[in-house]
Amino acid sequence: MSDVSGNADRRPCDFCRLPCLDETVTLAHGETTYEFCSETCRNEMVANDRVFTTYHGFRQITTGISALDEHLPEGLPRNSFILLSGEGGTRDNAIGTELVWRTLRRGEPAIVVSFTEPPISVIEQFLSLEWNVLPYLESGQLHVLDCFTYRVSDRDRMFTRMDEWNHFLHHVTAPVTTTVRDPSDTSELQNKLDNCLESLSMSDTGIVAIDSLTEFGTLVQPVQAYDFVKDIRADVCKGRFVTVFAGATFAGEENAFPHDMSYVIDGLVELQLNGSLVDDVLIKRIRIRKMNGVLTIPEWVAYEYTSGDGLISFDPIEEMESAEEAIESDEQPSSDRNARSELDASE
Repeated sequence: MSDVSGNADRRPCDFCRLPCLDETVTLAHGETTYEFCSETCRNEMVANDRVFTTYHGFRQITTGISALDEHLPEGLPRNSFILLSGEGGTRDNAIGTELVWRTLRRGEPAIVVSFTEPPISVIEQFLSLEWNVLPYLESGQLHVLDCFTYRVSDRDRMFTRMDEWNHFLHHVTAPVTTTVRDPSDTSELQNKLDNCLESLSMSDTGIVAIDSLTEFGTLVQPVQAYDFVKDIRADVCKGRFVTVFAGATFAGEENAFPHDMSYVIDGLVELQLNGSLVDDVLIKRIRIRKMNGVLTIPEWVAYEYTSGDGLISFDPIEEMESAEEAIESDEQPSSDRNARSELDASE
């Protein structure tokens, strides 16, 4: 007769905390008898004098962005490479910025790999959303891997042109900035990223946010671009259990790099501008199309960005109906409104 009861009523192993099967391995210690799912677990407990208090597996986390977390009821596997794939105008950079901010607020480190902005502009993105990251720069919890300023031919002149505020931001950001001399050299890029991860002791903690794989793809040959993503996924996500979020904007063909890598990446978050929900209005929408290993609810959610709060989801149809009702109420004569109020009161 087959066992259809599942694991709900099975005793957990006293070492690994996974459910024991039909036969257990026991170990007597004083008046206590421990039960294990295998001899390996029993021997490990004896050799190391320790146990796991819970089953860890591939630890799952929450992003802190409600529009994503509500559609990932089981959380997000930490060892994931996630592509933020969207149209221009969907503010995918702002989403990457918020993912980093929520990570910092959880007390975890973060690395921003910037191909499209200099380090000062990366920090300004946080400040424009009223998120003060200066303490995290000072503590070294936030690091910037600069893959942009190689484009500046005269860096000294760039610094002399800065106003006092930007000089201040440069002074704060410089100690936690690693500059990549040639981002088209994937070996240098990967080595410097690995050095940043080592300096922050990032293993099973923190995230890496890459602002634009689309821009990176313009710097290297296609084979190098694909290999870079595969190597980062292997070394950072699978090797260190550090989540990578990578932005990618559609630039012509939807089946070009990196949008054609759904067979490799662990998660795919889609961003779009929809013009069919409300006439003459483009509504930003977000959807989790794919997330390996966990339950995913692939529903479109409308969103906008506000300072301080970050990504806010809303129902555009409900908002439009509420606005129309408010307009109708304002246009209604005051005598009619008073009569209706008296009728409601009598009822």
